Amino acid sequence: MTINNHYHLIRRPEVLALTARSKSALQLDEKAELFCPAISIVYRAVAYVKSEVEAVIQARIEGQPTEQIKQLVQELINQRNKAARGQHG
Repeated sequence: MTINNHYHLIRRPEVLALTARSKSALQLDEKAELFCPAISIVYRAVAYVKSEVEAVIQARIEGQPTEQIKQLVQELINQRNKAARGQHG
């Protein structure tokens, strides 16, 4: 299997610093589908795709409504899943 996608993963402390959110607020955002879920990288350790984090932050800066942010998050997750399956386009 050849994977050509280059993802920059960042750990939760960096995400919390970038978003200025608490761990519990971030978890609530994930549960409400307002933030992309973390990826398990090893036992008891997770990371986030930096470009996804930046996209959600940008949407919030732009003042996008909750429903638009939910749509964005779903699109980002779909793109991630599509790339994981090796589908392009």
